[in-house]
Amino acid sequence: MKKIASFTVDHDKLNPGVYISRIDDDIITYDLRFIKPNTPPFLEPYAMHTIEHLFATYARNSEYSDNVIYFGPMGCMTGFYFLTRNLSHETALELIKDIVIKCRDHEGEIPGNSKIECGNYLAHNVEKAHEELCRYYDVIKDWTVEKLNYDNN
Repeated sequence: MKKIASFTVDHDKLNPGVYISRIDDDIITYDLRFIKPNTPPFLEPYAMHTIEHLFATYARNSEYSDNVIYFGPMGCMTGFYFLTRNLSHETALELIKDIVIKCRDHEGEIPGNSKIECGNYLAHNVEKAHEELCRYYDVIKDWTVEKLNYDNN
C-alpha cells in the first residue's frame, strides 16, 4: 500500500509546534503538535476531549467559520489536526493562536457537553486541558509562517 503523508514525517525530529501536514487543492491540514512524539506523558484523553470541544466551537464561531473544515485529535495523543479551506498560512496561524488563547481562558460550561450533544459527555478534564493549552501557547506564541514546514524545526 501507498504510505500516507503523515507517516513519512520523521517523528524522532518532530517537536511541539504548528506544521503544514498536507495540502489538497484548497484544503490545508495543519498539525498542531502539543507533545514531542514518543515522549510520554502524552495528552490525557479527557483533556483532549475538552480541547476538541472548545477549539472546534471557537473555530466555528470565528470570523473564518466558513473556512473551517475540521478539528480533531490525533490517535497517538500528541496533538490535533486542523483543516481549513481558502485561508492563507498567515491567517490560519493567527487564527490558531487566537483560538488557543480563547480555549486556555475559557470559563464556564464546555460547549456541546450534554448527553444529547456528545457521545461521551462525562469524559472531560478542564483543568488538565487548561494546563496543556497554557504549555502549548508558550510554544506557538512566537511561531511564524517560516516555521510551518516540518523540515524547518
